[in-house]
Amino acid sequence: MRNDYRIRLNASIDCIRVLLRQGHSFRGHDETESSLNPGNFLIQLEFLGDHNKEINDVILKNAPKNCKLTSPDIQKDIVSACATETINVIIRDVGDSLFSILVDESRDVSTKEQMSVVIRYVDSSGHVNECFIGIEHLTNTTSLSLKAAIDKTFSRHNLSMSKFRGQGFDGASNMQGKFNGLKALILKENPCAFYIHCFAHQLQLALIAVTKKSSDF
Repeated sequence: MRNDYRIRLNASIDCIRVLLRQGHSFRGHDETESSLNPGNFLIQLEFLGDHNKEINDVILKNAPKNCKLTSPDIQKDIVSACATETINVIIRDVGDSLFSILVDESRDVSTKEQMSVVIRYVDSSGHVNECFIGIEHLTNTTSLSLKAAIDKTFSRHNLSMSKFRGQGFDGASNMQGKFNGLKALILKENPCAFYIHCFAHQLQLALIAVTKKSSDF
């Protein structure tokens, strides 16, 4: 029985790893047994069972009703574990190297404010890497809240402020304000963390300005 559970769990993990690697969605609109398209996760699991009798014998219809390991909560737990392991590998790769961060914030579909954090560093082979390391949910978008979220991220991943050499984000006042913006708060703590206006955002602003001046749009 314990071996069946291990086979079932490993099959679920393998399917989730494939979907994460490809950036695919997990759930379908209709996940009932009669559904023609129950979502990528269940389809992937069914496909895996079709090509492995040992797995097929213990999953989906052949699994106990109270232990299918296909619920959304189980999927989220496995995804969270994969995210943790991935970020740990990134942080170990950063090591004692100098690094910069790229930050942006926006609202999600539930109108909650969130801030994405990307770390930029040069690895031991001399390659420049930009890796997403997480999303921090915010109570508001003031510079103090943004700074607190960055401090929380640094603390969680044992990133040293003394190794911090660059900050990049858009030109909003709460971000690059000269006296009270996020840029200023970080520079007070580490004068070596030079600020660079996000080039992607500069391009976006340029495109907006061009389209406004063009009669073709």
